[in-house]
Amino acid sequence: MSPAMVMMKSEESDERGEIIHQFQKGVKQLVENGGIHMVPQRYILPASERPTTRTIEEQDDDSNVVGNQKLELPIIDFSELMGPNRFQVLQSLAHACEHYGFFQLVNHGISEEVTRRMKDVMGRFFNQEYEERAKHMTSDMKAAVRYGTSFSQNKDSVLCWRDFLKLLSHPLSHYLPHWPQSPMDLREVAATYAEETKNLFLSLMEAILESLGIKEEEEEENNDNNNKIMKKLEESGSQMMVANLYPPCPEPDLTLGMPPHSDYGLLTLLLQDEEVEGLQIQFQGKWLTVKPISNAFVVNLGDHLEIYSNGKYKSVLHRVLVNAKKSRLSVASLHSLPFDCTVKPSPKLINEANPKRYKDTDFHTFLAYVSSQEPKGKDFLHSRKLTSSFINS
Repeated sequence: MSPAMVMMKSEESDERGEIIHQFQKGVKQLVENGGIHMVPQRYILPASERPTTRTIEEQDDDSNVVGNQKLELPIIDFSELMGPNRFQVLQSLAHACEHYGFFQLVNHGISEEVTRRMKDVMGRFFNQEYEERAKHMTSDMKAAVRYGTSFSQNKDSVLCWRDFLKLLSHPLSHYLPHWPQSPMDLREVAATYAEETKNLFLSLMEAILESLGIKEEEEEENNDNNNKIMKKLEESGSQMMVANLYPPCPEPDLTLGMPPHSDYGLLTLLLQDEEVEGLQIQFQGKWLTVKPISNAFVVNLGDHLEIYSNGKYKSVLHRVLVNAKKSRLSVASLHSLPFDCTVKPSPKLINEANPKRYKDTDFHTFLAYVSSQEPKGKDFLHSRKLTSSFINS
């Protein structure tokens, strides 16, 4: 190879490396610095994986998202759940968990001031200079704070149109000193939000166990260490808060904010952007948009709850669309058992007619799985199924 060809090859390699480096800085940085009018190839999905193409009428409409078929999720009134109508609401909760895997939670007891301040401070975090945000960039999935981009940015063959900030949150006293110091009020605002969502999760989880016919006092009679689940959740359960930013996208039909996936833990409490839609769930084989409800949480079941319920309740695939004109911000609070705890089906939900359907699993198994390959859909959960139990299911 001639010196000139070597030099050209080197320049091409340097240019490619610089482009990849720019992508790793996140979508917000890409949009702000590039003034882009087309989606870079690195973000373009194969045609079969793209969101539904808009009709001409939809393109002319000022609607917020691509593909506007709506789904009205079941609504659970938390105040009723904690009141004299608990039995009736538990039946509605069981139906939502079994048939949808999602529901909207209203009258949940967390004030609009707390949720408004949380969205506001996370918006201000993303609006800081890149150098400030980049202080928290890491590929360590166990880090107390992680700022990053895409879905699984080191594994994704196609990048997602999303930046995120992840904060481990329980025990709060351990993780709080590691959280960002800028904006100045982030720690105080996020700590309040973490505590209130944690308490809400515990009340919800207790109700879900009750809807499965599992009472904590009955579980305590069983010496199996996997029982006493509520005690474990209260004392050392895991919690991670994730703020997601989806900047405006010039060609929203070609990419996604997040790909189809299910959540890993027990429950996720999602605070949606009330002005810009984007969350879709797969329901009866179709992708349908979840319409935001003012001051409500979208609650979805995770893989751990599907395992613990021995398949009675299901985690459900969901994805996020992006918008051509507007940014979208959401805040998720993900809850599960301690990271060092084994998750397995409750013995109370296993019998001759309903045999054990999932292998025991833990966080280390999950990390090993996602570190070895690009996560796809519910692949991890499917890898934990005892296939012989599903022959007739």
